[in-house]
Amino acid sequence: MSDRDAAGLVARARREVEAGAGGNRFLDLLEAGDLPRERLVWMAVEEYRIVRSDQRSFALLAARYPDPPSGDLFLELAQGEGRALNLLDGFAAALGESEKNLNARDPLPFAQAYPAHLAQRAAFGTATEVALAMLVNLEEWGGYCARTAHALRGRYGFPEEAVAFFSFFAEPPPGFGERALAVVAAGLDAGDDPVEAVRCARLTHAYETAFWEALAAGL
Repeated sequence: MSDRDAAGLVARARREVEAGAGGNRFLDLLEAGDLPRERLVWMAVEEYRIVRSDQRSFALLAARYPDPPSGDLFLELAQGEGRALNLLDGFAAALGESEKNLNARDPLPFAQAYPAHLAQRAAFGTATEVALAMLVNLEEWGGYCARTAHALRGRYGFPEEAVAFFSFFAEPPPGFGERALAVVAAGLDAGDDPVEAVRCARLTHAYETAFWEALAAGL
């Protein structure tokens, strides 16, 4: 299957994801300066768990699919999560919290649906599924992170080191789109199911939406 076929599958997945897209009440409140500070602590609690889980999920995918282009892509993503985990300490410090204190808190179940889904796909899914899900959803996630960093600086007075975690994710790694597309094309050539791949992208988006909704619940 050609790169053109892979690009067509990406376009199809994006259309299906966009059809189910909605607003983000958490970020609306954050940008208005109306989000209780405790909800930022909630966010830090969830992100520590999510990033550690995603790092292991991408490492598992790199082990399951070590050959290029998949192995290179998933190893890069795992390493990126490791860098992000270190940057998250700055956000916690600005909240007056430590990673140890945050890890002692119970997570919100629906906020952890996304990493649970990724871990399941890392163990049982295909490289095509995960690469397509990341490719289709990463731009929206990056936009949310950019909005978060901007609001934290402008509305809450956070310094740059405190929002570096969000700034890190605001833009995809250089060349990520091309490398992810190559993984999708290779997987389709190998016989991966395009229907399952699109379903994974759609579910990934739904679970990310659940993360933001969980953080804003009751506000």
